[in-house]
Amino acid sequence: MKRPLYSALGLISVGLGAIGAFLPIMPTVPFLLLAVFFFARSNPDWEQRILDHPTWGPQVLDWRERRAINRRAKVMAIGAMATGAVVTWYTLGYPWVWVSVIVLVVCGTWIATRNE
Repeated sequence: MKRPLYSALGLISVGLGAIGAFLPIMPTVPFLLLAVFFFARSNPDWEQRILDHPTWGPQVLDWRERRAINRRAKVMAIGAMATGAVVTWYTLGYPWVWVSVIVLVVCGTWIATRNE
């Protein structure tokens, strides 16, 4: 009973990760980490396909093995969040920009302090 649920959640996570690959405001790797978690419990072949992927596999493995984020990924993530804060400022203005700034400061600090 759990395997179909884990498979479905894994597929949803991959879908969200795919969307995140094209939208700068949505992350990719965290969703792929979730997908790997779910596929490890439902379909190990799909888990291995993510781990073997030339672009996303090394990032997932870095996190899985060393809890590390490479420098380029850190810069890209913090840059995307900063861009989101600027877009929020231009589109929604005050006070909504503070939500983006808080996300940038909290999440950006967490990302910046991870191992490389």
